[in-house]
Amino acid sequence: MDLSMVLAFAVAAFVISIVPGPDMMFIMANGIARGRAAGVVAAAGMSTGIVGHTVAAALGLGAVLQAAPVALDTVRIVGAVFLVYMAISALRSAKDVATTAPAKFGARTLRRTYVMAVLVNLSNPKVVLFYLAFLPQFVTEGGWAVPVQFLVMGAILIVVGFSVDATVGFAAGTLSALLLRRPAVQRWLNRVSAAIFGGLAVRLVADR
Repeated sequence: MDLSMVLAFAVAAFVISIVPGPDMMFIMANGIARGRAAGVVAAAGMSTGIVGHTVAAALGLGAVLQAAPVALDTVRIVGAVFLVYMAISALRSAKDVATTAPAKFGARTLRRTYVMAVLVNLSNPKVVLFYLAFLPQFVTEGGWAVPVQFLVMGAILIVVGFSVDATVGFAAGTLSALLLRRPAVQRWLNRVSAAIFGGLAVRLVADR
């Protein structure tokens, strides 16, 4: 894998990262409902999930899925359950708006946001299929071993993706902070977040 191929993949990774998708919508929903910190933490969780996908791809995940294709259906259902849980949590927050956001969205909630982002990313079968279909196009013969090339491309995708996603999460949180001065607005923002989570869950189940 030469320098020109690395640069080509970096450009492709940036283009893919700026296109809105389920991961970005998840990050925006957390930023809207819980502020800048939650948006950035959600982006970090998504990037952590990409680490798992990268390692799995380097270890030969494609062979496993070919042997047991039902695994993708299981992954999709698990991801939908996580998203439904997030939607219900957002609806509950809309019904019980705290007078001060920092007291409600503390370190424990941020940890939960991070864990849920990791799980949502890991359970998204489209990310798995993306790795199986997209990354091999940039693998070259000779030089680095194939697992090493997968790890390098995964690292590039993580750096580029986190830069874009963290910016989106921070921006969504900033907008939310400007609107959270009124409890009614906060309730509606939580409802919007719940709708996003629910919509992503439906899409995950219905899209085969």
